[in-house]
Amino acid sequence: MRTPFPKSGTLLLGTSVQSLVPATLISQAETLLDAHKNDEAVELADQHRKKLQANVYFDEDEADELRYVYQRIGFQYFTETRFEDAGKHLFNGDLDPRVLISYYPELRGSLFTAADVLDVYAGVAEHMPIEASVDDIIAANLVRNYSPYLKPNTASAPPTAELRRILGIAAVDMLEVFLKRCRKKRMVEGSGNLDASQPIVDTVLAKLYAQSEKTNDLYTLIQEPHAIALSEVEDVFKKNGQYNALCMLYQQVGDEEKLLDVWSKLAEGEWTDTDVPNPTENIFNLLSNSKNRGLIQTWALWLTKKDPERGIKLLISRESGKRPQRPEDDLILLGQIREANPAASAQFLEYLVLQKRSNSRDLHTQLAVLCTDQLLAALEDPSVAKLWESKAARYASTNNEGNPFLSYFLSTTPESPSKLTRLKSLLFFQSSLLYDPNLIRERLIPHSKRMLALELAIVNGKLENHHEALSTLVNDLHDSASAETYCTLGGEVISTKAAQALSADPALRVWTTAFTSKSRQKAVVDATAKRKDLLKTLLKVYMDDDQTSARAAHLLNAQAKNLDVLDAMPLVPPKWPLTTVSSFLARSLRRTVHAQHEGRIVRALSAGQNLDIRESSWLILREQGMVVEEALDGEGGEYDEKNVVLEKVAVNEKDASNVIDIT
Repeated sequence: MRTPFPKSGTLLLGTSVQSLVPATLISQAETLLDAHKNDEAVELADQHRKKLQANVYFDEDEADELRYVYQRIGFQYFTETRFEDAGKHLFNGDLDPRVLISYYPELRGSLFTAADVLDVYAGVAEHMPIEASVDDIIAANLVRNYSPYLKPNTASAPPTAELRRILGIAAVDMLEVFLKRCRKKRMVEGSGNLDASQPIVDTVLAKLYAQSEKTNDLYTLIQEPHAIALSEVEDVFKKNGQYNALCMLYQQVGDEEKLLDVWSKLAEGEWTDTDVPNPTENIFNLLSNSKNRGLIQTWALWLTKKDPERGIKLLISRESGKRPQRPEDDLILLGQIREANPAASAQFLEYLVLQKRSNSRDLHTQLAVLCTDQLLAALEDPSVAKLWESKAARYASTNNEGNPFLSYFLSTTPESPSKLTRLKSLLFFQSSLLYDPNLIRERLIPHSKRMLALELAIVNGKLENHHEALSTLVNDLHDSASAETYCTLGGEVISTKAAQALSADPALRVWTTAFTSKSRQKAVVDATAKRKDLLKTLLKVYMDDDQTSARAAHLLNAQAKNLDVLDAMPLVPPKWPLTTVSSFLARSLRRTVHAQHEGRIVRALSAGQNLDIRESSWLILREQGMVVEEALDGEGGEYDEKNVVLEKVAVNEKDASNVIDIT
């Protein structure tokens, strides 16, 4: 049995037994503390600690007594508001940090409540401050030491107010040092198990760093292994401007939604943190690696306000990795982008039509309207309008045989955004088969005279207003080369070859891809059947103007194969000399005679082939014979399929009597 007095000595005298029991460490310390001899109690505890550390064998009972004494000393200092000494001795006493944190309700938060129970030495608990908080302990100590000497009272007197502030700072500093030592001790000991105090220590320490603006210490704490309760520190970090630290925690727990929300506020200037230099780029990088499509769409729409190019890039990447959406979905998303940033919606509309190859007529019409808006906006600049007007006038006044206006405009116009806008519009007006040309024509008509004559001709071609389109090219633009191309391609002004030449410019490459689409190529092939009618229309346009009579004569002579002499000659003015159309007439007559002779030869060849087939067929029939079916009338005069007489007729030269004439 273990004796309660292990160090007692026994002295036996006569009939009585007396024991000499030395004072224990606890009793000595209690006596000194009750007499307010705190320094002597500390010296006693330190001596005992050195003695205990010098022993080879560690006595747990003595160590427990030493912890008790240090805790008693610590709370004695704590009550007297000697916080630095209190923290040092409470740490030496291995006090549960939750006990000390309980006196800091603003830092404790909801980490634990008053209902939570902690193990504390009974003697220590009796001498712990009865006040609920450090502020109350400081107030009670000021009343105890300075009341009633300070007027009107210790709460409002300026000296005690300042002293209260200083003591409050000292109390917080003591707690910070205490928690840092607790955390360091835990890391040195390398305990793999997460005890109940670890999240509380780390969380309160993070709050203290945030409030005292010790940003580097806070970052170090977050970067090391920790158990910070995120929900407890969020408001503290936001209140004290520690947004980067908050983002670090969000990244660690993978909360992308809250992380993006913080970065967005930093990007918009609502919050500021120099440690987050480029929040917009952070948002883009996070979304680029995210697999949450809903999150990407939501924040990509937000990003289009700040960085349209990156926002659209994200939305396009979201689209490319999934099955095709319905046109209605594309329209909804496009509307959302337009609300966020109209310029970005234009870029996304181009993607839907030109790259995604949407078949939505609505989207194609929207892009055509957008091109028209940009075209007319360019013309609002007087310098651009004057330049385009002069280009059309100079082209009309010079001899540009075989050189279409588009090639002339491309080679002579300086590079500029307005030039690029016009080329994009021309390419789309020509290549798309789905937009509403009537709508575009109404917008272009007020500007059609020379400046936008080429665009109007393309749109009229879409509407099959061929006479009007050709009249625009010939009379307004004086572009005979494009007019003849129009007839050759069945109503198209820009050929695939011309579009491919424009694709050398990277900015136009995507706009020329539509020229290679199968549906458009098929439409061009089918439209070539209208070539003769279009050439006849072009000839009429040439004939309407005396200045284009030379072009009319050239067209007659060059297209004699495709122009019927009976259709063309009534259009020729009587005043034309015969030499003008002699070549056309001679070639037409030659072609007619050639066709007649070719027809006779073909007919003769066909007759010979027919005779040859009849001869070879006669031999086969004579060898094989034939079957004749004769139907007999049944009762009632109806046809009876069962009463059918099958008679094989043998065609034989030796038995002519068996030959039946079946003709």
